[in-house]
Amino acid sequence: MGLRINDIVPNFTAMTDQGEITFHDWIGDSWAILFSHPKDFTPVCTTEFGAVAQLADEWEKRGTKVIGLSVDGAEEHVQWKADIEGFAGAKAGFPIIADTDLEVSKAFDMLPAEAYLPDGRTAADSASVRSVFIISPDKKVQLIMTYPMSVGRNFAEVLRALDGLQKTYGTPIATPANWTIGQDVIAALSLDDAAAEEKFGALDKKLPYLRFVKDPA
Repeated sequence: MGLRINDIVPNFTAMTDQGEITFHDWIGDSWAILFSHPKDFTPVCTTEFGAVAQLADEWEKRGTKVIGLSVDGAEEHVQWKADIEGFAGAKAGFPIIADTDLEVSKAFDMLPAEAYLPDGRTAADSASVRSVFIISPDKKVQLIMTYPMSVGRNFAEVLRALDGLQKTYGTPIATPANWTIGQDVIAALSLDDAAAEEKFGALDKKLPYLRFVKDPA
């Protein structure tokens, strides 16, 4: 059975370029984002790590820790970070997991149990390790995105999705398509009209089941 939204995220102990971590302890009481990559020194992944580095202040504002993963070793991660920082013009202060035995990739259902890295392997041998996991403070998976090798991830969208998750976490609202902070949100169907009005104020009813309310921030 693969990893699903609202599952407790797998715990593991692994080496990173910043030393050994135990994942649940590393998350602590924070939100967390794990973003994975099939190999160091690859072009698309270098631009993605650079994008994450450039957003360091935004992750911090949202109380969110970020951690990368690649199936190469910690020493290679250190060397790769020099390229990433040079390209992005920003410090890559987040750790990168050295998943050389594929244990984490398999635990997160990014690779099949029988996967292995052949001699002379390329990124194509671990191509499905191209995912983003957003994890809430209760250690549950809240969002999973998986991309092909040829399409770089949009970390502005990851940031927007994180905003939506944090906005709706434990609150009976949802965010509409293309929502950004400050825009109206949708009252959850678990509330009838009276309860929604009592909690959020006036309803802007577009349809009986589509009821916008002001952002309750």
